[in-house]
Amino acid sequence: MTPRPPSQDGAAALGWLRASLVAVWLGTAAASLAEFHGQSRDLLVAAGLENGAWMQAIIAAGIAADLTVGIWLWWRPGRPAYAAALLLMAAMTAIATVLLPGLWLDPLGRLLKNLPIGAILLVLWRAERKKTHP
Repeated sequence: MTPRPPSQDGAAALGWLRASLVAVWLGTAAASLAEFHGQSRDLLVAAGLENGAWMQAIIAAGIAADLTVGIWLWWRPGRPAYAAALLLMAAMTAIATVLLPGLWLDPLGRLLKNLPIGAILLVLWRAERKKTHP
């Protein structure tokens, strides 16, 4: 077996990074839907929300946003998709930090995982720029 050129290894690595982000966003949408009246609602209650209609709207909006970004990253990956994903992740992280700052200490890293996700998005964003501006 002959080794692949480094450029092919880099392209394969970027493909795996993209695929992992698609899995994160689509998986998060699916988990939020499955837990619509469970953990998703419980988090909002823990944040002090009480209005059931608002909680349903917030959860549904989060599911729609995650699903949209996941499909966009899968179907049309590129700088706009990476920027949108980064902005969505940053906004959700900021909101969660204000409402539930203790999530930063969650042993499963519910907010901490956003740091490597952000780094991956920046790597993909920069790699796209290099493809269009060598």
